[in-house]
Amino acid sequence: MAGHSTYEPQNAGAKWLERRLPVLSLVHGSFVAFPTPKNLNYWWTFGGIAFFVLVVQLITGIVLVMHYTPNDALAFASVEHIMRDVNYGWLMRYLHSNGASMFFFAVYIHIFRGMYYGSYKEPRELAWILGVLLFFLMVLTAFMGYVLPWGQMSLWGATVITNLFSAVPVVGEAITTWLWGGFAVGNPTLNRFFSLHYLLPFVILGVVMLHIWAFHVAGNNNPVGVDPKSEKDTVPFHPYYTLKDLFAIVVFMILFSWFVFYLPNYLGHADNYIPANPMVTPAHIVPEWFLLPFYAILRAITFDVGPIPSKLGGVIAMGGAIAILFVLPWLDTSKVRSANYRPVYRFFFWLFFFTTIMLGWLGSKPAEQPYIAWIQFFTVLYFAHFLIVLPVLGLIETPRKVPDSINDAVLGKSSDAA
Repeated sequence: MAGHSTYEPQNAGAKWLERRLPVLSLVHGSFVAFPTPKNLNYWWTFGGIAFFVLVVQLITGIVLVMHYTPNDALAFASVEHIMRDVNYGWLMRYLHSNGASMFFFAVYIHIFRGMYYGSYKEPRELAWILGVLLFFLMVLTAFMGYVLPWGQMSLWGATVITNLFSAVPVVGEAITTWLWGGFAVGNPTLNRFFSLHYLLPFVILGVVMLHIWAFHVAGNNNPVGVDPKSEKDTVPFHPYYTLKDLFAIVVFMILFSWFVFYLPNYLGHADNYIPANPMVTPAHIVPEWFLLPFYAILRAITFDVGPIPSKLGGVIAMGGAIAILFVLPWLDTSKVRSANYRPVYRFFFWLFFFTTIMLGWLGSKPAEQPYIAWIQFFTVLYFAHFLIVLPVLGLIETPRKVPDSINDAVLGKSSDAA
């Protein structure tokens, strides 16, 4: 799809570098002349938005780590020091804390876009798998970052989540003890999480490069779901999509800035502005908003499943909610990619979207009735979408006629064009 780069260095310095390390031709072939489907809509810009926020997270994280102290007696005070005494420390901290939410917001839209338009289907399975791996690494990184301020929710959130590993047979207790660095969440735990939270974003950056490489090899999917057949179906990535992505990033920055400057603590939990106290348990322990759907699924299993105790069953369900995304390309049996031409699937897609939203809302509620019953109902819907709807629907659904080419769809030459 990408073909060979046509880049020709124009000056002596560029020619010297190109003969020894062809970085400029690589960039030119991947981000300038790369042939891109001409019909990509603004939902495709969220990949670039997510990358922009990742860069913000890396830069602000490097600055914050210069002033943060990973010690259970000093961590909370060091965050206050950053906020009050470090020049623009408040800005770095608010950019970083709200940036985590913005990162997940962009990635969630990126994932739902991929599911709607079938971007996980052949030949883009590996690009999708790398994307799900990125999401998993993001969840780990965000959870560890939530612990670092060492407020009440940091301490007790870490206690609840790390305790889940003890449900794993044979090795669970050993894993939990290693994570804690002792017999309870404390200073060794904080140091482990600090170290991993600083390391994992660079791992994420590396996997992002692989993710971009993978879909550059297979080529971009598009709203029609038809691969480009000629030059009429594509345009160069620059300037058409670089400017489009830049405009989307600027608009996104308005939303980002609104939270940073006007609602900096809106997405946080009030209890995390209280120093961690192992002697006082918060009334209601919840993770960040972007992890709430999986937290709800964890709490859905309130009963033993044969020899599997309820605690282990919840861990399996929560892990399975992410793991099932890895095999999504093989669960969907339809040959048509885009939901634009699958009216029945489109209904179930929006039902799945509504299910995820409801799980997020229910995850923020206390573990009591009627919330538990609703969580169990929507958890069944969540897994049924992957294990029943997608395999069966691909066999029985009659999709609409797909245009012969991207160009035909853009020009409206097919009566069934989106």
